[in-house]
Amino acid sequence: MAGKIPIGLQLYSIREDCARDLPATLKAVAEMGYDGVEFAGYHGYSAADLRKLLDDFGLKCCGTHTGIDTLLPEQIAATVEFNKTLGNRFLIVPGLPGEYTESKAAWEKTAQLFNEISDGLTPLGMVTGYHNHFTEFAPLDGEMPWDTFFGNTKKEVVMQLDTGNAMHGGADPVPFLKRYPGRALTVHLKEYASGYDKALIGEGEVKWQEVFELCENFGNTEWYIVEQESYALPPLECVDKCLQNLRKMGK
Repeated sequence: MAGKIPIGLQLYSIREDCARDLPATLKAVAEMGYDGVEFAGYHGYSAADLRKLLDDFGLKCCGTHTGIDTLLPEQIAATVEFNKTLGNRFLIVPGLPGEYTESKAAWEKTAQLFNEISDGLTPLGMVTGYHNHFTEFAPLDGEMPWDTFFGNTKKEVVMQLDTGNAMHGGADPVPFLKRYPGRALTVHLKEYASGYDKALIGEGEVKWQEVFELCENFGNTEWYIVEQESYALPPLECVDKCLQNLRKMGK
């Protein structure tokens, strides 16, 4: 199974480096051995310029984190065009304003909205999805919001599970990969260690081999995406070491 699923980097991990010099940073990421990147902002570059940078360095776009507003009728056409130019089909929402998440009923309504967005994207070869933080695993009106949302969305809506964020919310990510088979098309690999927020992948408590086995056999996972949000070393060194540690695990 080694090497079966490509590994991307969520560029939020190295956002200050990207803001300072995006071309040099993308070059460094490619030289580390990453296969792709997931954008969280574009640093003033056009889609065409970003695509040229990716092509120049042999990187793929494995996703964009895009606000819910960019997927609503007023902006969806521009969003689709931008992502087509990037060669990206994963339009992932990284968080939601309070009105979408304040109650179980709000989450149910949000699920229906994502179903509608998904229906519009399917003919275009694109998908939408949702990325968790930690609040989605605290019961709300008798149910975890994660279950309310994914229990009421179509299978085409991607479950971008963030392993470290789930554990920060007190949830083991493994059961959720089992509960929603075929929906973890892209997965955020993030470490979690109790009492220490700077652990790199492989240095904490995530049950990585179980996560990988489920992604590869049940999740329909197309991309592993590294995300590192706190640093004991300079951010570029952290994400380099994360990839090295994944390679040691056979990924």
